[in-house]
Amino acid sequence: MTGHRLFPVRALRDNYVWVLANAGGDALVVDPGEAAPVIEALHARGLRLRAILLTHHHADHIDGVSALMAAGDDIEVIAPFDERIATATRRVGAGDCVEFRHPASRFEVIEVHGHTRSHIAYHGEGLLFCGDTLFSIGCGRLFEGTPAQMLDALDRLAALPGTTQVCCGHEYTLANCAFAMHVDPHNATLRARAAEARAAIASGKPSLPSLLADERACNPFLRVDAPELVAAVAAHLPADANRVARFATLRRLKDEFRT
Repeated sequence: MTGHRLFPVRALRDNYVWVLANAGGDALVVDPGEAAPVIEALHARGLRLRAILLTHHHADHIDGVSALMAAGDDIEVIAPFDERIATATRRVGAGDCVEFRHPASRFEVIEVHGHTRSHIAYHGEGLLFCGDTLFSIGCGRLFEGTPAQMLDALDRLAALPGTTQVCCGHEYTLANCAFAMHVDPHNATLRARAAEARAAIASGKPSLPSLLADERACNPFLRVDAPELVAAVAAHLPADANRVARFATLRRLKDEFRT
């Protein structure tokens, strides 16, 4: 990613639209749920929008696409195979590669069903644009997929290089840390991550991107086989429960958790 700039643009209530730009002023954006703040950020930095990457069909990730296309020329829109995304100019699925000349970049497409039935992620240039599948210290809700699908998706994302920067779609880190510390209270790395995120947000900065290595150490949904997490959900499961059942229970506990 030499010579490239990566930064998030805040949109709606707590969304991030990720922008990757080169030194020449060419940019791509990921999951623009709102156009106005993206247009403002591009203009402020003198950037030309070349392409849009979409991870899934939810409105808070795609509603800004049409206005961004209208404001530019020949903007490519890469999206999953989902008829609910009408603005796509190219559809991609598992194993496909997406390459751009401006900014020069290459991303592998990973299917990560669970949050939705057609969710995809983009991995390349040391970055992971994962939408609402993997959050820092959390994961997405299961709206259309199954626990088995989501766990499989998270397992595959967790297997990527630890230096990968996790660029997810929402600023949920502090709320996720609260639940994670509830079920994994003795995790010193998690406590350090929570303190880091708290300081960043207090100073007006994003808590993201995070490093995948840190997520593997802190994120309970990537640690369903860790003894601490097995013990945390044991009271809610039969003794012979498998890891999918543990994940499903952990996700249900997160849904019910109140600080």
